[in-house]
Amino acid sequence: MSGLTIKGIQEELENILQHSYLKKSIPKPVIDKDKLLILYTLVKNTSYSNLKKKNYIITTMLVQIALDTHDLVTENTKDESESIKENRQLTVLAGDYYSGLYYYMLAKLDDISMIHTLASAIKEINELKMEIYYDTYESVTAFIEALKKLESKLITRVAEHFNRSSIDEFAQNWLLTKRLIHEKGLFISNQQAPLFDLLTDGPAHNIKYNQVIPTVESIIGNHLLILDELAQVLPTHYQLLKNYVQNFYADSVNQTRIVMEEG
Repeated sequence: MSGLTIKGIQEELENILQHSYLKKSIPKPVIDKDKLLILYTLVKNTSYSNLKKKNYIITTMLVQIALDTHDLVTENTKDESESIKENRQLTVLAGDYYSGLYYYMLAKLDDISMIHTLASAIKEINELKMEIYYDTYESVTAFIEALKKLESKLITRVAEHFNRSSIDEFAQNWLLTKRLIHEKGLFISNQQAPLFDLLTDGPAHNIKYNQVIPTVESIIGNHLLILDELAQVLPTHYQLLKNYVQNFYADSVNQTRIVMEEG
């Protein structure tokens, strides 16, 4: 069998996700490349065959995609159009379809403990989502800590399964940082940014609208510093991940410097 590569895994995952009707009716599912990279570095140096490694990674990514797709389901509104209603129904079906795909992949793995790991992770993720959206937090820090757990729960559970929990703190901080950067981009471009809604209007913590960007940028900056320190002490088999994050950090520092000089 040919070598295991991220590009090859991503291409196979994209092929698995192809469905002619869904492709025409709803947006193509997004593959979280950061989670894919972490999973790849987690599994790559285990003693399993390349085929089994690939199936572990793809199965876990299908779980993530199914969870993300169900998050896209909108709430019912009284005066909604038929097209909006149809889109919601198709999104639900798509999430169920992707769920069916990972159950199929799990059956091929023939690994009962991995089935339990993923089932447990899904349960915990759904519980954390309920807390994030409906609990009241005493501070922004408390909300961010809850979000950090949510963003990384699937990864940390899989890491535990493979006895690779040394990656946990790094994964938690990295995935939180990337989520905040993504949400900030949505907010700035006037697109729906659920986390910013929670920070300004929701039960998370009411930040003044004109303060939400500086607040989130400060959190991102602090976590980038933490990540740079954590990356330096990662075990050697995480070198690919370490290089990726350190390059990202260097680019962020340079971009900040340019903005400050221009300002």
